[in-house]
Formats: sequence, structure tokens, C-alpha cells
Amino acid sequence: MPFSLGELLVVTLIIHMIDTFAYAVRLNSVKTGQFALSVTLFNLFYLISLVAHTIKAPLIGSLIDSSLSQSMDPLPQLRRLILAATAGTFAGILFMPTFLQFFHRAVFNLERAGSVPAIVREAVKIRSPGRLLHYFTLPSKKMVRNLPFQKIPKELIALNALVTGIYTVGGMSAYYAAILVPEGHRLAAAASAGFLNTSANIIFMLFVDPKSSIITDQALRGNRPYADVKALVVFLMSAKLLGTFLGQLLLVPLAQAIAAFYL
Repeated sequence: MPFSLGELLVVTLIIHMIDTFAYAVRLNSVKTGQFALSVTLFNLFYLISLVAHTIKAPLIGSLIDSSLSQSMDPLPQLRRLILAATAGTFAGILFMPTFLQFFHRAVFNLERAGSVPAIVREAVKIRSPGRLLHYFTLPSKKMVRNLPFQKIPKELIALNALVTGIYTVGGMSAYYAAILVPEGHRLAAAASAGFLNTSANIIFMLFVDPKSSIITDQALRGNRPYADVKALVVFLMSAKLLGTFLGQLLLVPLAQAIAAFYL
């Protein structure tokens, strides 16, 4: 499959930016009380991420194949992909206030229009740059000042960073492991990406999501202030950004751990 490293970098950036935007669902659902509509609308954006994931896997495979055929080490290129993940996460954080405003308006329009295709048609009709710039808002200290960070479990930072680190490099580590094992085990090593990603999902579902969901649900019921959810989201986004840096450290050790099973 022909590819360029630039395409792979862009795909990776898009994936992690959209993943970061997912936190807008928590904020908007608590702010408006429209949890189901928020999830439904975000699924439209998540489809873009799924398509990007579908494209990314064979592109990484092509990168590894190209490296094998040229007797080159793909590690520098893989590290650049992790940097793209960091850039995508940072872009998601940077544009979160803008996306949140746009998302809030889109949820309102979804309730009025009654269908996602109608929202898409309306979005396509927007031709005025000024109308788009109306939503543009950069993060500021005012947005996080006086947030009750002390109410948020600190272990969420470490756990979400670990989950993000594994998730970021799971596929890359598995493909890199294919270079470290005998030729007869390369396909098996490359297929181990599912094991790493599943491990990250288990950690997330058992330790991160329940606690963050409790905070969100309590805020939805009015038992906690909206500021608690904002503090939670700031923590989770920060942990996600740290996790992409952690991925740089995990890339080779995870690949070596996979390779150890086949040596």
C-alpha cells in the first residue's frame, strides 16, 4: 500500500485530536443536561476517528515493510508518529473551548432538526468565515482559575496517562516487535497490538471510567457543581497529554516484551 510518512502523521494527529474532543461530551452533557444527544452527536465525529484508525494500521504496516526491505530501523519514524499524537492531543486541548461552543450549538440544532444528516447539511451550508470565527476561543487562565482540583482523585492522572501511553504506542510496538522476532513469528507479533490495546482498555474501564463517570453523573443530578466536571476534564486532558510523552518511553520496552514471547 503506497504511503507517505506525512499522511501517517496527519492521520495520527487527527485521531488524537478527536479523542481529546471526546471530553467535550462530559462538559456539554452536564452543562445542558442533554447527555444522550451529546453522545449521539459526538459519534459522528468519532466515525472520523474510526476511519482514521482503519487507515492508520495498514500505513504502519507499510512503514515496517519498507524498513525491512531496505534494512532500515523504523524507530525514528515511529517516534515521529508519537510526536504527532502529542501534537494532536495538544491541538485538541487548545481548541477544546472552540469545539465546546460549536458542539453545544450543534446539540441544540440536533434537538431542533431531529436527525444527524440534517445537522451535516446545515454545517455544509456554512460559508461565512466570520460565522466560524464566532466560535473561536482560546484557553485562558480564567477558565481554570479556582477550579476544585482537590476534589478529583489524583490517581486518575497516573492511570489515564498510562492508558494513553499504551494506547498511543500499542500498534506501533507490536509492529516494531515484528522486526525483533524470527520471520516465522512476525505476523503473530504484529497481531499482538490487540492484546496491548485491550490491556489499556481494561485499566480504563476498571479504574478510570468508573470514577470519572461517578463525578459526571453526580453533577448531572445536581449533587456536584459543574466546576467539578471541568476540573476532572482538565485533569484527564493533562493526563492524556502526559501519556503521549510516556508513549515515547514505552515504545521499545513493549515491543521487546512482545518479542520475548516468540524468541
